[in-house]
Amino acid sequence: MQAFLKGPASISTKPVAAKEKSAAGSSGEGKRTKPIPWVEKYRPKNVDEVAFQDEVVAVLKKSLEGADLPNLLFYGPPGTGKTSTILAAARELFGPDLFRQRVLELNASDERGIQVIREKVKAFAQLTASGSRSDGKMCPPFKIVILDEADSMTSAAQAALRRTMEKESKTTRFCLICNYISRIIEPLTSRCSKFRFKPLSDSIQQQRLLDVAEKEHVKISNEAVSYLVKVSEGDLRKAITFLQSATRLMGGKEITENIITEIAGVIPKETIDELLLGCQSGSFEKLETLAKNLINEGFAVAQLINQLHDTIVESEDYSDKQKSAIVEKLAEVDKCLADGADEFLQLMSLCALVMQQLTQNT
Repeated sequence: MQAFLKGPASISTKPVAAKEKSAAGSSGEGKRTKPIPWVEKYRPKNVDEVAFQDEVVAVLKKSLEGADLPNLLFYGPPGTGKTSTILAAARELFGPDLFRQRVLELNASDERGIQVIREKVKAFAQLTASGSRSDGKMCPPFKIVILDEADSMTSAAQAALRRTMEKESKTTRFCLICNYISRIIEPLTSRCSKFRFKPLSDSIQQQRLLDVAEKEHVKISNEAVSYLVKVSEGDLRKAITFLQSATRLMGGKEITENIITEIAGVIPKETIDELLLGCQSGSFEKLETLAKNLINEGFAVAQLINQLHDTIVESEDYSDKQKSAIVEKLAEVDKCLADGADEFLQLMSLCALVMQQLTQNT
């Protein structure tokens, strides 16, 4: 027993050192090849890399050339480059050394109540912007406060920001970023230059995705890229995330359209066509079976509503009267689901109305 207890102590002197050495080596290797999500890895590093937002890029380029920068309000759908644009501009304005001192970024995950606006933001805004860039380039005499997802701020916090924006205009510029401009109070929108970020065009998205695929040595068919663009609905961040997920899933094999469908949680076209055929059959039992299968396979009814809406509206098999009745029901079901209603019951309610519209004589 004594020997057994002593054993590890006598053995452990050299191997521990070896272990430490190997651990140090592995951590060193980890530092060399640090895995980063592709969304961050391929985020624009300068204003020129920002895609499809020409007006904003033109204004920011002027400020980089020495013109004054106004208070900015960026709004538009997610994944169109709002945050990336202002961060890239700030890096170019201040350089890597002064960036941390001159930029304060707060988003929805940070505490942004009225108290924080009065204390943290106000204190930062009142600081004098001093210091010069290490590379000798011209550095603007102001700081930038970036308030990401500003539409989630309370009205009281937004109101507290008004006076600070005016009072500290000599030393601070504000950039508000939101998805819905209607949720920003009028006094703030009137103090900012507004820029709408458009959803990215299909050709620009395809080009960016092919660039990423080439740099990461990903095999992907052209059909899969086109489908990925369609599924992501103008959101480049979503498209790149799906591409990375598909690459990890396939492990070096070619990515196909079916893989994208599985990863994106999109309901296959065949399933939707089968559901519509079931509605045309006029058999309620058949419809119930199809609806149960759809729920059991784990498809979200909210996703079905979006896809069914596009299918119905674009189809030429239905009259305008049928389309209007079905789309009105889609809106009702969507509202009920948002309020927490049961998915199966709402799906059956929707299918029953579609069946009624498709089977009655028009």
